[in-house]
Amino acid sequence: MQPGPLLFSIFATIGAIHAPAQDSVLSTQIAQAWDVTWSRFYLPQVQTFGDYLSSYEKGKEQAHLPTAEEVQRQYPNPCGYSTGMEDGAILGGAMLSVLCDRFAVTGDEGLRAQAAQVFAGLKLCATVHGVRGFVARNVCREDGKSVYINSSRDQVTHLAHGLWQYYRSPLPDEATKKEIRVVLADVAERMIEFVTPENDYDFCRADGKRCPLGICRMWNVQAHEAARLPMIYAAAWDVTRDERYRKEWRRYAADAIAQSANPGENKPAYALLQMQCSLEVLHELEPDAALKATIHERMTHVRDLAAKRFASVRSQIAKKSTEEMHVLGPDWRDVPVWKNQKGYLNPQWGPYREIWHLTREAGESAVVLLMIDPASVSAAQQSSLAELIRRFDYAHNSSCGIIYHLAAYWKARRNHLLAP
Repeated sequence: MQPGPLLFSIFATIGAIHAPAQDSVLSTQIAQAWDVTWSRFYLPQVQTFGDYLSSYEKGKEQAHLPTAEEVQRQYPNPCGYSTGMEDGAILGGAMLSVLCDRFAVTGDEGLRAQAAQVFAGLKLCATVHGVRGFVARNVCREDGKSVYINSSRDQVTHLAHGLWQYYRSPLPDEATKKEIRVVLADVAERMIEFVTPENDYDFCRADGKRCPLGICRMWNVQAHEAARLPMIYAAAWDVTRDERYRKEWRRYAADAIAQSANPGENKPAYALLQMQCSLEVLHELEPDAALKATIHERMTHVRDLAAKRFASVRSQIAKKSTEEMHVLGPDWRDVPVWKNQKGYLNPQWGPYREIWHLTREAGESAVVLLMIDPASVSAAQQSSLAELIRRFDYAHNSSCGIIYHLAAYWKARRNHLLAP
């Protein structure tokens, strides 16, 4: 039985009585983070987000991005690793989730246009190359069409999760929903075609060749990756209701959940977040009560792992000086050390990598805490998240991890855990 209007009114009154007092510092900080994200990291030419800043000077923040000529010759590597074009699909999917949560809290109609922009960037990543169902990491800002040919399951995970959340939210119009159905169906079709035993379950690069790094394999993978494939099929089925995708989802679901039992104690926050994103879709859509309960158990375990990671990262950030946290990323062309990874030359960022990573991990791990049973987030964890945001200097932050700080804040707000 669903609660009636009177009960909803009572719940709202109780929520208002116990709502946190307004925190002007927190709201000011988040407003600054929002502005920095859109003014410095957003690439309006392709409607995507870049990975890092190499300058705080207006107009030069991402001057390091690859040129069209460099991307066309797949330089420095076919993944675009370390160039600033590495994680555009991931960041776009994450930002769509942020926009859904913020809209649920504020009802701000201006968010519709921003969500449409982010979706346009993700659609560009999935279509500009003309390879059906392939999700490019990002699109070259200079020419608006060149892409690196090696994607990853991580890119597809966040794209599918973000589009699924966006589709189910009040934000998109019917024309946009139709486009979402096409994109998710195309991704699912590529998985059906390429993720086979003959390809070692690899969805392959844009040129149809196997990925030499193993990052495009969708089955026979680690525990934190096992739910990715059925999640993609489930999301495609949910928006299209095409029996073809339901069949594939059910084919893999139970086995994937069994494989997800022990992701390991030391996984980075991005791995835990992507695992939780996959499980969230499967948990929401699972029709079998017993399997749904098992998914809930898996998500609770991932949350507990993320809680340890959040505490650890907060401790590490506290030990860094202001100067260390303000450091800018390099122009990857000038980095002296390049690592050869299975034939792919990857510029190494040196000490900057840690700062970029800590900023991101703080937000990612906090988001994971809020994705299942948010009422179980302790007062101490809420306070720690609020303190992270209050003390962070977003005006001098060069890491795309800022998006996950926004994600944690708005998801907490959506669940009535932080002050407005």
